[in-house]
Amino acid sequence: RTPTLDGPLSESANTRRESGRFRPRRPPPSRRSSSRLPEPAWSARPVLSDAQSADPELLDAFAAPIVDRRETARLVRELAAVRPLPGLRHVKRVRPCGDRGKPHPLEILVCLLSDVPDVEDRGAATLSSLLPCESFDASGLGQPFLAKVPASPPLTRPQYERASAHWPTSFHEDKQVTSALKGQLFTSAQKAKMQEYMAAAVRAAEDGRGRGMDAVGAVMVDPDADRIVATAHDLRHGSHPLHHAVMVCIDLVARGQGGGAYCYERHPACGFAGPGIKGEQRYICTGYDLYVTREPCVMCAMALLHSRIGRVFYGSASADGAFGTKYKIHTHKDLNHRFEVFKGVLQQVCSDLNPETTS
Repeated sequence: RTPTLDGPLSESANTRRESGRFRPRRPPPSRRSSSRLPEPAWSARPVLSDAQSADPELLDAFAAPIVDRRETARLVRELAAVRPLPGLRHVKRVRPCGDRGKPHPLEILVCLLSDVPDVEDRGAATLSSLLPCESFDASGLGQPFLAKVPASPPLTRPQYERASAHWPTSFHEDKQVTSALKGQLFTSAQKAKMQEYMAAAVRAAEDGRGRGMDAVGAVMVDPDADRIVATAHDLRHGSHPLHHAVMVCIDLVARGQGGGAYCYERHPACGFAGPGIKGEQRYICTGYDLYVTREPCVMCAMALLHSRIGRVFYGSASADGAFGTKYKIHTHKDLNHRFEVFKGVLQQVCSDLNPETTS
């Protein structure tokens, strides 16, 4: 089986109560994939929230060289008293001097630019204009200069690397998130199983295209039982304008549980596998994985949310996609269900299905 994530991708390694953590399940059984498609160079990459993927916000600050290393401890202590940095506990007060050509070994943050609104000429600022009391002993400090510091703690290693390029910052790394961002979360055996499932979605999309529909396919998978629960393709041009592949797939899952709203007998490629474990009680897609060839729209994304999907894997992006391209619905904290989304499974194969609609 492929790894599963209990909860959303870790939005902050520093705030576990607001985030989930990768908890890989045991690997799938080693058997040959039934897919006949050649395996291209693809990787399943997580679709993170804007907070996790955006460039770090930077704040203007004044720093000064420490010309006498022996004064460092005193300067740190006294500056913390007169110029504290509230909300910036992730920022290190002192950094090594990055320019070996300069005589001073260390540099220290004096204050934020916002702390001294009366300083008009930033380039000509003096220590006396930056410090609130004349009694402060500035011995050991050189002429202040402007610097930039990250406004918030980094949540991912790429953010940490970009933030640290400006000023050193602490970072509590979630190595599972780092592995996911590198495309290394899944083993070769797990990727083979993921390819098998996405290949089934591709075949459904091709069947739909042969019947005059948009070439979009989806399969719902029970990862615990290692089986496909439902298979669907787009039916908007055949039965109902809202019958996107994902909507049909969810409805087929419901039919397999004794519900469902529509009949798809005229579309043989669309079907469900029937109930799973005898006596099992499950709310529609709870714990299931969806494999879909094209990034779902907002309607399909909300339907997946309300049906309590476990994870979503999609192949190619869509211009109006709700899982990364135009929106990131699964990352909204106000929603009452959180799930994870991965993109890029058989990406090129899926893109070739609808070259004019993928982004």
